[in-house]
Amino acid sequence: MSHKAGFVNIIGNPNVGKSTLMNAFVGERLSIITSKAQTTRHRILGIVNGEDFQVILSDTPGIIKPAYELQESMMGFVKSAFEDADVLIYMVEIGEKELKDEAFFNKITNAKIPVFLLLNKIDQSNQEQLEEQVQFWAEKVPNAELYPISALENFNVKEVFARIIELLPDSPPFYPKDQLTDKPERFFVNEAIREKILMHYKKEIPYSVEVETEEFFEDEKIIRIRSVIMVERDSQKGIVIGHKGAALKRVGVEARKELEKFFGKQIHIELYVKVNKNWRNNERQLKRFGYNR
Repeated sequence: MSHKAGFVNIIGNPNVGKSTLMNAFVGERLSIITSKAQTTRHRILGIVNGEDFQVILSDTPGIIKPAYELQESMMGFVKSAFEDADVLIYMVEIGEKELKDEAFFNKITNAKIPVFLLLNKIDQSNQEQLEEQVQFWAEKVPNAELYPISALENFNVKEVFARIIELLPDSPPFYPKDQLTDKPERFFVNEAIREKILMHYKKEIPYSVEVETEEFFEDEKIIRIRSVIMVERDSQKGIVIGHKGAALKRVGVEARKELEKFFGKQIHIELYVKVNKNWRNNERQLKRFGYNR
């Protein structure tokens, strides 16, 4: 029996639902999802295995014009998505008219590999608007197979996935068949904590924060975790901790519940907050946090 395997890379503007689609394909919650832009900072692989196929999905940061070194690094992850893709998914949402970076758009329309244009969030539109959008994008990206979908409602997701498998090259698997992702456990701890910060803090705080898990000890029944929340200024430290530590406690409680579902074990988590001045523009710090360009 022949075996297919390949890389399917998902790109698009912020907030189009790339992470929701990735999780729907994988059947697990690998990518964090919030309503804020720039939720995804890294390139995250999700691996889906069948008897005769392996699909390696890649969720990348939303395409933006970088304002500081961290965002430059995030766009580096998007550029790398063009380099190893066997199938490229360009995701847009109802009402969207352009990609924020013209150079990326030219790469999509001139791609030599199969391109899917997924028009997401059609559950928020009517038939007339949907038809207008389908026509608009069919003219704008003529080299793409176009599918209206709702990643949130799982509409047309299975059909797209089946078509992806048809287009994959014949190849042995790239990863062990029981592997779900390329990221270590600590990465998902960091992301679960960061998701709760994105949900509960306003203005600049979520974008000034990085999380580092210093300890991860797993026993048969419990995982003990110690993580540090890095902020850029002393004033932000006080906001993250909150009055009598209430805000930080809420983050810890919600992250613990999320991680207990993810790992299927009891979690004990300790959170600390430290000031790491101007880390978003510090190349050495960015490298330490995995933002290598």
